[in-house]
Amino acid sequence: MIDEMSRLENAELDRYQALLAEERASLAAKLEEMGYGNAGDIGLEYDDNFADSSQVTAEKSETETLVSQLRSALLEVNEALVRIEQGTYGICQVCGGEISPQRLEALPTVKQCINCASLHIKKIGK
Repeated sequence: MIDEMSRLENAELDRYQALLAEERASLAAKLEEMGYGNAGDIGLEYDDNFADSSQVTAEKSETETLVSQLRSALLEVNEALVRIEQGTYGICQVCGGEISPQRLEALPTVKQCINCASLHIKKIGK
């Protein structure tokens, strides 16, 4: 078995780890700003007595969508950091091949090499 850690140099891993940690902090700060910093937080307060309740409903919906996207991104960042710790970062979870440095640079949380991702897109597109 090839040593997974040897696929990416330690300096590269350190750089990706720092980048991902910075992204995690940014995402967590955004969630905190919106009142969703902790799992039990209910989010921003809305005035139920506001004259236009449909506007409040629309804003709540938009906020919930954004929070869902931020939480999903945070989960992906945390998973990438775990892969760094486990020595599997930069390895495609489908074929076990190397994920190109260019792809990791563009999408640091990516789990699949470009070939496997392309096949997946083709499959769901049919």
